[in-house]
Amino acid sequence: MTDLVRTVVDGGIATITLDSQHNRNALSRQLLTELHAGIDAAEAANARAIVLRHEGSAFCAGADLKERAAAADDVPDIGPNQMVSALQRLMDTERPTIAAVNGAVRAGGIGLMASCDLVVVNSSTTFALTEVRIGVAAAIISVPILRRVPAGKIAAAMLTGEQFDAAEARSIGLVTHVTDDVDATVQSLIDGVRAGAPRAVRETKALLNRVPTMDRDNAFDEMGRLSDELFRGPEAHIGMQAFKEKRLPIWSDERN
Repeated sequence: MTDLVRTVVDGGIATITLDSQHNRNALSRQLLTELHAGIDAAEAANARAIVLRHEGSAFCAGADLKERAAAADDVPDIGPNQMVSALQRLMDTERPTIAAVNGAVRAGGIGLMASCDLVVVNSSTTFALTEVRIGVAAAIISVPILRRVPAGKIAAAMLTGEQFDAAEARSIGLVTHVTDDVDATVQSLIDGVRAGAPRAVRETKALLNRVPTMDRDNAFDEMGRLSDELFRGPEAHIGMQAFKEKRLPIWSDERN
């Protein structure tokens, strides 16, 4: 059986590549299984960041409809639980996740992309939430999507299945970067992550997810304690010493 997902960990960065070009990287059971294996590899290597990229003209076409149709009476085994878990893992992993998108994104592929912390797309990329046009709803993927985008700003796309472009995706908050050179922009983000202290980056990802859900005064209390702990910690000592000496810090678990 040919692998549909490749994972390489190099320089502390895990790169997971979707390569199921015969079905435009559709979310088959095999692809999802191998995606989980890629995330496992990134976690085991304690990677500083995960880049999710693709080969071919599409980042991801959504669910593998042929596989779903062939297993209509066996839906729980064909992917929803794997899909939910994949989205959760990309959202919840301690390390920043970056989607690198150089092709069309449809349906469930938008959910996969939206589960990443940073989303870099080529300026020519198009998107469509086509679920209603085949008689279903963008149910599972609405969870990561609606954590990024106000409902009113994506309602038309979800209700009609209409196509929208990269500029619109950026304006509503679905993607973070629109560029003509995805690889260069992703590399710049990777360099930025590696320039930060490992724990500081992890804590920043955590607070980006947690603070918006908290009561204001509780958030100030918890974040005050975290700030004090970090300022007293070894990474702050290294960072401030480097600042004083006008040099770059060398973090203890940095990989060459």
